[in-house]
Amino acid sequence: MYLQKISLANFKSYDYESFKFSERVNCVVGENGSGKTNLLDAIYFLALTKSSISNQDALAINHEAEYMMIEGEFNSDLETTQSEIRNQKSEIITISLQRGQKKAVLRDKKAYERISEHIGKFPVVMLSPNDTDVIRDGSEERRKFFDGVMAQLNSEYLENLLQYNRLLLQRNSLLKQFSERNYVDDLLLDIYSDPLVEVAIKLHQAREQFVTEFLPLFKKHYAMLSDAREEVEMIYESEVGAENFTQIFRRNRQRDLAAQRTTMGVHKDDFAFEINGFTLRKFGSQGQQKSFVIALKLAQFEMLSQQKGFPPILLLDDIFDKLDDRRIQQLIRMMVDGTFSQVFITDARPERTRQLLDNLGVEVEYFEIKK
Repeated sequence: MYLQKISLANFKSYDYESFKFSERVNCVVGENGSGKTNLLDAIYFLALTKSSISNQDALAINHEAEYMMIEGEFNSDLETTQSEIRNQKSEIITISLQRGQKKAVLRDKKAYERISEHIGKFPVVMLSPNDTDVIRDGSEERRKFFDGVMAQLNSEYLENLLQYNRLLLQRNSLLKQFSERNYVDDLLLDIYSDPLVEVAIKLHQAREQFVTEFLPLFKKHYAMLSDAREEVEMIYESEVGAENFTQIFRRNRQRDLAAQRTTMGVHKDDFAFEINGFTLRKFGSQGQQKSFVIALKLAQFEMLSQQKGFPPILLLDDIFDKLDDRRIQQLIRMMVDGTFSQVFITDARPERTRQLLDNLGVEVEYFEIKK
């Protein structure tokens, strides 16, 4: 599966622009601020129906416009005959947004019943300069990362997560109302509490299973990046795993009423990152933290490849400035050996990119973005 072409209308810094891409390596070069990252973000948006940078869809609309549209054509090989004649299927994905209105996502001109149905159809993995936030920031950033990984792998997980978030919002609103009115309706609260606990247990079980499968892949990639110099660990931490969690949750009601919010559940889960038995955030060097994050993304890439039967699109945003030569060479080797299929790279220094990629032995297409 690969993205053959994309058309943009009023998307961020772009007015109207179209690009036709190589199946293998695509280098987007230009000065800082020219819109290189915005092009990668458009590809990310096309795959996941949201920006990699902002949670507000409206920020994707060019500030001088009233709407934005992204349209992309994805091709996938259905089979390859002995004569190597390729049988391809082409699909058109269109995402449009009018200011003040709901986002529309269409597949071959037909709208999805639920936008969530689109997630995972055209998988993508992105490496960007801000990725180490998953290490340095709080638990919300780590949950967001792993939820994003699992959503592309498992549509049932995504549906359960969306349901959980809806129930959590409704229960928190009810708790706030009870506090303001100094009155509690236990039966009404149970209407939201019982299904919330039920979905929380499903999500917890899915996260446990995911970590079991993900951890060996992650450790393998970290060992490759670090020449096996350190031992790394990733530990899933959750209150929901307790055998009597349902009873504990019920006994916690008075605390929830006092706090005016739900204080227990999978929305409090965390993933502890360790290196040589110590907390990575406190004791890991910058290089170790970068290797850790790249290993997370490469494990995500491998897991998606295994479960989908084809490699996801890989987006590498401004990585040559952020990584040392050894880590860059590891990624380049993976481009050459066929681990990666379609790759998009941004760089503000075209001469450096050409020096690194021109002798790869694979097809490389260059796109110069001007301010």
